[in-house]
Amino acid sequence: MITWQGVAAPRLESVRLLVSGSRLRASGRVVAAADPGTGAEAFSASFEFTVARTGDVGKGFLRTVTADEERQVSVGRTEDGVWLIDHGQGAARNEFDGAADVDVAGLVSFTALPIRRLGLHRQPGEHELPVLYVSMPDLSMRLVHQTYKTVSIDDKGAVINYTVPEFSTNLTVDPDGLVIDYPGIAKRV
Repeated sequence: MITWQGVAAPRLESVRLLVSGSRLRASGRVVAAADPGTGAEAFSASFEFTVARTGDVGKGFLRTVTADEERQVSVGRTEDGVWLIDHGQGAARNEFDGAADVDVAGLVSFTALPIRRLGLHRQPGEHELPVLYVSMPDLSMRLVHQTYKTVSIDDKGAVINYTVPEFSTNLTVDPDGLVIDYPGIAKRV
């Protein structure tokens, strides 16, 4: 069980991770209070995701609840690299430029997926990746390009630079590639 507390916004994320080699299963919950500074509404969310032996996201489910509505989406990636996205009206197919990873807005758990898949916490490297990006709490999806670059590695973990358009930060991860500190967003407790 890993828990992160928001530092800029009132938020708490907790996840149960089952790790076996490169396979991973994550089951978690997020509670986010309204943030008058940004206008973000209060919501809670739950998620289940699996990562295959190859390190690619296999399938997942997200559910959000706000004061006004509930939403859910299931995502799955076929062996030939096509994403199946279902918001409850039947699955839509999209390749998302070959994306193998999912990132969910404001959720620290998902930041570790490409770091672990690429082994950036063990071997220096730099990769620009197409990523399926999920907005919260509306669960809309779009393609984004993110860059992950190893800054340093030691026996306590690594520092990985994470860059998206108009934002860049250095993540501190443990020896398993799991985030300890996401500056401005959350810290592990």
